[in-house]
Amino acid sequence: MSTNSLKASTDRGRAGDKIFSGISLTAGVLILAVLFSVAVFLLVQAAPTFTADPTEVTGGNGFTAYILPIVIGTVVAAAIALLIATPVGIAVALFISHYAPRRFARAFGYVIDLLAAIPSVIYGAWGYIVLAPQLAKAYTWLAENLGWIPIFAGPASQTGKTMLTAGIVLAVMVIPIITSLSREIFLQTPNLHEEAALAMGATRWEMVRMAVLPFARPGIISATMLGLGRALGETMAVALVLSPGALVASLVKSGNQTIAAEIALNFPEAFGLRLNELIAAGLVLFVITLIVNMIARFIITRHKEFSGAN
Repeated sequence: MSTNSLKASTDRGRAGDKIFSGISLTAGVLILAVLFSVAVFLLVQAAPTFTADPTEVTGGNGFTAYILPIVIGTVVAAAIALLIATPVGIAVALFISHYAPRRFARAFGYVIDLLAAIPSVIYGAWGYIVLAPQLAKAYTWLAENLGWIPIFAGPASQTGKTMLTAGIVLAVMVIPIITSLSREIFLQTPNLHEEAALAMGATRWEMVRMAVLPFARPGIISATMLGLGRALGETMAVALVLSPGALVASLVKSGNQTIAAEIALNFPEAFGLRLNELIAAGLVLFVITLIVNMIARFIITRHKEFSGAN
């Protein structure tokens, strides 16, 4: 290659680097600008709620009394979903990546990925039509036999449209997300680590526990937090499955509500201060999601020594 050709190739490479760098920088700035714009919009539109007379806010006791029960409901529904989905999702991911035959694992992985693409309204309809009636009998049994525990106190809902049902539906929706991401992380575990553990006489489970799980810990946390974000913001599935009402400790009674479902059910007919209340509720959900992501980022940073990049 001549000197002129080499110089031209180098110049083209530098130009490509500059273009790529400019596009990447623009995309990053655009994301921050959109996020900032959303935050400003929510703050401006929610401001009248914070300055209004408490008696004019829904419930007549101020915005805090209005928003606190549905914040608790949102957190409880998401917590139920994660308690169910996290161990199941990780177990399925481990089965696909380290236990299942290759051909079966590939097909099974495709099915899991397809589950993540199903619209939330389909999950909600399934929970409303199929799951809730089936769980109603179980709720009656729980109320009769374990009613002394506050979360199972009766009378149980006869329709099955309870917070526990909503949490189970959310768990089914979150499982594909956790499974897909965890599976990809498990497959990136260095083969030398796995082979070294097996060479030392470790069983397959011991190899997974000593080599795979420590390596995949940041990825598992990221997958769980992404699933938590889906559970916190889910709207239609919860709106279809949950019978909204006042905050109650029991998970088998009708009642409770989440922020996203509250907004979806009331926004079309809202106006005036009621519209500002719902936007303020969206601002609270925005802040909760931001806090969750910050906590997840902090946890991942503390365990970055286990990441594949290191």
